[in-house]
Amino acid sequence: MTPRASRTPRASRIPRRRTVLALGVILAVICGFLVRLVDIQVVSASANVKQSVDWSLGTTREIDGARGKIVDANGTVLAESQLVYDITMDPSAMKGLEEDAKSKPKLPWAKASDKIAAIIGESGDAVRKEVADALKADPGSQYVELKKGVSTDQFLKLRALDLAYLWPRARSVRVYPNGAVAGNLIGFIAGNGDKQGLEEVQNSCLSATKGHESYLTSKDGVIIPGSQRETPAVDGGTVKLTINTELQWYLQQMISEETKTQGAKAGTVTVVEVGTGKIRAAAEYPSVDPNDPGASNPEDRGSRIFSTSFEPGSTFKAITAASVMEYANANASTAVTGASSHEVFPNGAVINDAFEHPAYDYTLAGALIDSSNVALSKFGDLVTDQQRYDELVKFGVGSKTAIDFPGEASGIIHPVKDWDYQSHYTTTFGQYYTVTAPQVASAYQAIANGGVKVPLSLVESCTDAAGKVSEVPTPKPERIFDATKDAELSRMIENVAVQGELAKQIQVPGYRIAAKTGTAQKPDPTTGAYKEGIYFTSMVGYAPVDHPEYVVVVTLDEPTRVTSSAATAPAFQKAMTQVLKTYRVQPSTTPMEPLLPKYN
Repeated sequence: MTPRASRTPRASRIPRRRTVLALGVILAVICGFLVRLVDIQVVSASANVKQSVDWSLGTTREIDGARGKIVDANGTVLAESQLVYDITMDPSAMKGLEEDAKSKPKLPWAKASDKIAAIIGESGDAVRKEVADALKADPGSQYVELKKGVSTDQFLKLRALDLAYLWPRARSVRVYPNGAVAGNLIGFIAGNGDKQGLEEVQNSCLSATKGHESYLTSKDGVIIPGSQRETPAVDGGTVKLTINTELQWYLQQMISEETKTQGAKAGTVTVVEVGTGKIRAAAEYPSVDPNDPGASNPEDRGSRIFSTSFEPGSTFKAITAASVMEYANANASTAVTGASSHEVFPNGAVINDAFEHPAYDYTLAGALIDSSNVALSKFGDLVTDQQRYDELVKFGVGSKTAIDFPGEASGIIHPVKDWDYQSHYTTTFGQYYTVTAPQVASAYQAIANGGVKVPLSLVESCTDAAGKVSEVPTPKPERIFDATKDAELSRMIENVAVQGELAKQIQVPGYRIAAKTGTAQKPDPTTGAYKEGIYFTSMVGYAPVDHPEYVVVVTLDEPTRVTSSAATAPAFQKAMTQVLKTYRVQPSTTPMEPLLPKYN
């Protein structure tokens, strides 16, 4: 009999198949999870993140950077941004704490209000009344503004009180530590954000780049850990000016006094460094305090130095001299004959001098020293109108300076075709065209610099938040007059300062001075005719003549005590003296050459 086959192998295969099947199912599930995980975290990651943010209570807050500083040539801060705090409180929260018997505040409102008041400069009664009025109007009131713009020191003292219902809100404000010093140049930022002056011109350097902070919160306002993301703000850059604050302060005080003494509407002083063209001071009266521009009249908030144009009068007789020296080969001894009045010229024009004198054989030097309109008119006939026009343009008439200050006037110079029989001659002594004080300074900078014109500048550099310094580009210096002829012209202008009627009033002991005055009539805008007895006076000069370093221009608008250019002499002498003292300029080391003759 054949034995039965064993059933054990068949029975053992069934559990193994079940195990394999179970493992397969588990592996399939795991693979499914892996596929889904890759899809969630890789393939569809961006979409899922966006969806999660949309479903969460996401918050993004801007972070303000600080607007940059404006500093003078020595680093003195003229404008900066500071944090101030607006102090607000929640009256209903205060009331709830006061009425809750279980959690009485450590500092009751009666005492807390006194402490708050002492810190913010108010009375306790005033603070309590303000809060009480708010609660009376609305028992659930959650907002009262107690004080705007408190300092960081006040904020820290308030925070130390540890009052849960007190809330400070920080904000940045623009402050000007030196007040009105250079205020007309710096400008200000109005409440609506509009900017004036250098605040406007240098906005790209000064502006901060906003940052932002974002995070996710739960429905109850709790920040979800790890969700915070921050892009820091970048502070604005620092603008460095060419201005010297101490000199600027002195000149503003001085021109204020001189303007009032002379009964003038306004006065200005402009100081330019000969070798660099840098404006070291631009003082004017009336001025504006950028901390409170509303306290000044609207017409006083800009810069008259750049915006006011005027006929230069006798100051530009030096440019007429330059034209006849360049195009007619004239020199200091070249002579013409001229009387003081009723000189009738070939084209029928009648020219007069401001003082009575017989017919003189005026040298070119003498015509400048005596400031003879008649003689300059005759010298002007030695060259063509186009040549004199070209000379005026070369010396800057009709073009803004390289500074291009907001509101800067370019002055007016009429084309030669518009010169009539009278203006053919009046242009020789500074009429029928207009200039600004910086243009006058620029013209004399070129004369003082040996005939090389260096474009004026007011801003030296911008230093960004990372410390990178970017120099402000300026046009290259340009030779506009022959050096040898320029030396002779400079000698003539020095003779004006020494032999002219104001010589004693403008001398600075130890220094050789070159100077020329200007008395310009003012036109009546309604009639086009000149106003009777109303003048715009000016004086320009440089020192030391043997090694010129600084040009000074002084203007007075409609002086009434002295109506001639003599009105500017005291201010010019004080300004030049202070400039030489401020920069410790060495006195002249070579004596003046023999005086030039006025007549042949």
